[in-house]
Amino acid sequence: MNQTVLNGRVAIVTGVSRRIGIGFAIAKRLASLGADILVHSFAPYDALQPWGADQNGVDSIIKDLRAYGRRVEHLEADFNKPNAPQQVVAAAVRAFGHVDVLVVNHAYGGMGKLEELTADEIDLHLQINIRASLLLVKEFAAQHDGRAGGRVVLLTSGQHLEPMVGELAYVASKGALHQLTLSLSAHLAARRITVNTVNPGATDTGYASAELHDEVLVLEPQGRWGQPDDAARLIAWLATDDACWITGQVINSTGGGP
Repeated sequence: MNQTVLNGRVAIVTGVSRRIGIGFAIAKRLASLGADILVHSFAPYDALQPWGADQNGVDSIIKDLRAYGRRVEHLEADFNKPNAPQQVVAAAVRAFGHVDVLVVNHAYGGMGKLEELTADEIDLHLQINIRASLLLVKEFAAQHDGRAGGRVVLLTSGQHLEPMVGELAYVASKGALHQLTLSLSAHLAARRITVNTVNPGATDTGYASAELHDEVLVLEPQGRWGQPDDAARLIAWLATDDACWITGQVINSTGGGP
């Protein structure tokens, strides 16, 4: 792809805190195509997970992104707080004047079968994965002035392709984004903003145990797990002018697997 196709465009990518993550792969792809970027992170979340925070910290991630020669800004924000989405978009507008592309990559994920669910855990999923995502889209749309190139890309999961009985709150939150896609796209189409959602499938971002890794591998027709750049290539393309006629779609980037 032409390395200048996103020259003059500005993107927000949420959930960019680990080099092995999908968010970093997306930000790299967008920067390599010429976009300036505000990256959002919330490292305290990763620090509490089994995989941990990035070993070298977010500052080194920003340094790597700036090596593409683009302007890169950063804001850490906790999307469990209602005003965080407005703060993220406002920071991007202050830095760049306008935002063309919003990639909602962040997610809160916890395990929990029906018998294990608590009200607090359900609320965390809904607040971070649904409320924050909707408010990010709202704030992004409010600052968009109707110029060509408006893009929203949400990320969902595979709950519509196979049961995920051990992640019910996560399923509820990611399923909501899936179902919002068509309505958001219809609402924003006249303002030259497309809205699409990507299911990246099973992606090797370091979260899976050795046992889970092998279980999933058996189900993968291409004989491998997805890599972060597999989803990032698609999402970066959706941000380009070539994808201007694609909107309201939920795209499964799963290598043929579930």
